Amino acid sequence: DEYTAFAKESGLGGLMWAKVENDGLKSSILKHCPDELARVSSLLKAEEGDLILFSIGESTSLSKALGQIRGKIIREEEIEVEGFDFLWVTDFPMFSYNSEEGRIEAEHHPFTMPDLEDLEKYAETDPLRVRSKAYDLVLNGYEVASGSVRIHRRDIQSRVFDLIGLTREEATEKFGYLLEAFKFGPPPHAGIAPGLDRIVAIIVGAQSIREVIAFPKVASGADLMTSAPSEVSRKQLDLLKLQVRDAGDQN
Repeated sequence: DEYTAFAKESGLGGLMWAKVENDGLKSSILKHCPDELARVSSLLKAEEGDLILFSIGESTSLSKALGQIRGKIIREEEIEVEGFDFLWVTDFPMFSYNSEEGRIEAEHHPFTMPDLEDLEKYAETDPLRVRSKAYDLVLNGYEVASGSVRIHRRDIQSRVFDLIGLTREEATEKFGYLLEAFKFGPPPHAGIAPGLDRIVAIIVGAQSIREVIAFPKVASGADLMTSAPSEVSRKQLDLLKLQVRDAGDQN
């Protein structure tokens, strides 16, 4: 019941369960879908004493919510991880659908190289199926590095802009310098950015990266090492043509 309440707080309609006992599966929905539950149990290689929690919903929000439940269980059960388990995550989607604006947008950013075969196959009919050349490195369940191959061809970049609804005029105004640079044949290039503080936290078994940062920001956003933010002089404000007003001043 506690996990079901947590699931609803995480945006799910509810949470279903199935338990493996010595005489078979037990579940509140067993009579409605016995064959499906048996397949799920087999897929997860569930053994006697195991509890399976699952739900139904839209893929992205469902995965995020179940991930939060998974993290909650790990914390509460104080499950210890021995050693270091690495995982590469690849084949990220190139695009996602923004339901609020009713349009396609870049999942990572619009400068990520799409899978060219997917682009030719699905761009006009089902762009959400286009994969990207992006990748993440996960260590013991935490993302520790993220990167991608960048677009280096003008024709591909223009096509991606078209798919996310950026007109040629808007693309030229915002990214004309980039499109112009592509004329000179930049080489294929890629990169990855590791989070060193997260890696160190995992190595030493810290629960928060704040424990391994020498001078972490405090709750107010202040930096105790540099005493930032500091007072700004009138000369600096005049140079930037800025005026300081009291938060309660509506004039």
